[in-house]
Amino acid sequence: MKKIMSFSFAVCAIAGLTACASSSPDVISRENAQIMSQIQDGVVISIRPVTVDGSQSGIGAAAGGVIGAIGGSGASGVQREQQVLGVLGAVAGAAVGNAIERLTTREEAVEIIVQLKNGDRRAIVQAKASEILAAGDAVTIVTTGSKVRVTKNK
Repeated sequence: MKKIMSFSFAVCAIAGLTACASSSPDVISRENAQIMSQIQDGVVISIRPVTVDGSQSGIGAAAGGVIGAIGGSGASGVQREQQVLGVLGAVAGAAVGNAIERLTTREEAVEIIVQLKNGDRRAIVQAKASEILAAGDAVTIVTTGSKVRVTKNK
């Protein structure tokens, strides 16, 4: 029963990784609500698709290690073999869990090059949004703390 509960926890931890964070310009975090932001107007010069690499927080490796250890230790009836297989399972599980975390937290995004009214240029990478931007669009760059997002001027 204990092994099943540990296994269930580890699977839930890995599955929950995809919901940990969002860099979508359509989602504003609670701590950025009701805070004044700096804005700059400009025009999109170019836009290209990019991929934001996934995170490696260690949660995937830890969960994978637990799953691997449980699976490895239960594979044999001899205690010494169980210990060795448990360690090997934990190492392999940690590697697999880390890879799963990295893949499930990857995000399709766009790199937007904007020319400001004063002639300066800015490059911003943000997750794809519901709003489609194209070269020539008038946009507003919204900066809140260290977070930046680009929105189309309406």
